[in-house]
Amino acid sequence: MTLAVHRVKRRAVLFTAPGAVEVCTEEMAPPQGDELLIETVVSAISAGTEMLFYRGQVPAGMAADSSIAGLTDEVRYPLKYGYACVGRVCEVADPLARQAESTEGPIDAAGDEDNRYYFAFHPHESHFYASPQALLPVPEGIAPRQAALLPNAETAVNLVMDGAPLVGERAVVMGLGIVGLLTTALLAQFPLAALIAVDPLPHRRRLARRLGASQAIDPSGADGPETLRDALADAGEQHGVDLIYELSGQPAALDAAVSAAGFDSRIVVGSWYGTKPATLQLGGSFHRNRIRLISSQVSTIAPQLRGRWTKARRMESAWQLLAKLPSEELISHRFPLEQADEAYRLIDSCPEQTLQVILDYSF
Repeated sequence: MTLAVHRVKRRAVLFTAPGAVEVCTEEMAPPQGDELLIETVVSAISAGTEMLFYRGQVPAGMAADSSIAGLTDEVRYPLKYGYACVGRVCEVADPLARQAESTEGPIDAAGDEDNRYYFAFHPHESHFYASPQALLPVPEGIAPRQAALLPNAETAVNLVMDGAPLVGERAVVMGLGIVGLLTTALLAQFPLAALIAVDPLPHRRRLARRLGASQAIDPSGADGPETLRDALADAGEQHGVDLIYELSGQPAALDAAVSAAGFDSRIVVGSWYGTKPATLQLGGSFHRNRIRLISSQVSTIAPQLRGRWTKARRMESAWQLLAKLPSEELISHRFPLEQADEAYRLIDSCPEQTLQVILDYSF
């Protein structure tokens, strides 16, 4: 396949204003150095971080994402966002790129002969240029839609690493979106005394049980708090949780986590609340119980782990997690790229109907 590089055009998702998305067509700038032209097959929409950009809830003065090339500028509309693209190499801009190697292994940049899929942390675009070092080969046996869940799987790995669960602990996951479910699945591999999943949506609670949660509780039910207290009492001699993950994106859930936490417990906050304020009651048990609040964010590795852990090693753990899961059951909707505005509106207005939403570029 031979393309005139300077005439390549692409379709791209553009956030034009809070609550407004359109798909535009634009001409691509020429590639730089050994960059490869990638044709996107699918990309995944983040129902957490990305929806803050959609809703205009990102704090002023922040970069879109300081860890992803091309997203380091301060947030201003119109803007592009997204960080989960899976595609194929469809052109080699520089024959010398054949010799390049990615962080996960060699990329044979052979144009049409390369039928493998690659993952890239990149906004929603039908085509883009990327250096070989920025592409992650998708392991054999993992489908493109499954591979698009990689950032969420890596986040789950990072959350569990930051929480450091111990044998026999009682753990609670609050919020069963895609990250909460993946975190639940990973925690289920540990010998915990109890793993309790908390979410108001019944289908998410059912999925959590299938992924290994010992119990799933509706916090919005009339007996929600009482059921949680009873579950914790049954799991040990004292009320209170050893380890809580707050992944709902709702500040009120953090206050509920503080109330449920036991003595010397950890609360790992994986939610990014954006501009939503979090009001906490810290005048009671929080102070005397020596509760620790841990901020967990996937763009970095905890300082105490950096001697032996790298992002590449953590990524390998994320691939292994994805390979074990029924990923297709976690994907609730597929939209053609041209219907991206409908996809975002659905996530925003009917979150109870969605889990992982995928944009498909093959339609």
